[in-house]
Amino acid sequence: MRKHRVRALLMGGQACVFYGAAEFSRDTDFAILADAANLARLRKALADLRAEPIAVPPFELKYLRRGHAIHFRCQHPEALRMRVDVMSKMRGVDAFAKLWRRRTIIELPDGTKCDLLSLPDLVQAKKTQRDKDWPMVRRLMEAHYFLHHAKPRTAQIKFWLLELRTPQLLLAVAQAHANLARRLAAKRFLLRHAASGKLAKLERALADEEARLRAEDKAYWRPLLKELERLRHPK
Repeated sequence: MRKHRVRALLMGGQACVFYGAAEFSRDTDFAILADAANLARLRKALADLRAEPIAVPPFELKYLRRGHAIHFRCQHPEALRMRVDVMSKMRGVDAFAKLWRRRTIIELPDGTKCDLLSLPDLVQAKKTQRDKDWPMVRRLMEAHYFLHHAKPRTAQIKFWLLELRTPQLLLAVAQAHANLARRLAAKRFLLRHAASGKLAKLERALADEEARLRAEDKAYWRPLLKELERLRHPK
């Protein structure tokens, strides 16, 4: 991707590993800029990987802009059978230009640089209807908390209050920063339970929050899935 200057941000399970939440993943997922010039660069990168499209939808700009993922299988010997999935639009996630400005750049020991979704954007992208994504959100937030909790900045505390999913940690942060928690309760109502130390109510509210977000994701995908069915079974 970097060789061909593709505007692409690593996300999914591979990105989670970089952020300290280990996950086994057979796929490499990218958020990409959906414009004609970037797709031309992406086609060159995929050609180097000997990557062939699999399933539906076709590799066309209009499907990326509507929110579909497009899937490829690599045949290059050094990436044999690796699946590459690309998306441009995701529910509740900002437009690519903002994601790119906020990106995380990580340099590997060999000097290779990787462009990743920022952690807040990755957490947002993981709030789906899939069972496997919610434990990952929890682990991502725990890893960030334990890395920075000794000397946190205000922005980090705010991030934890809005996104932590571990009841005990959320309770501890809310009680240590009660004023901030009360102010942010307008955005995340369950912080009222956390600030007042009501663990049982907080646990129920976290479960309700997850159920609501899963339902929103299902509603978002319903028309997209119908479109995929039409592509699979054209009249």
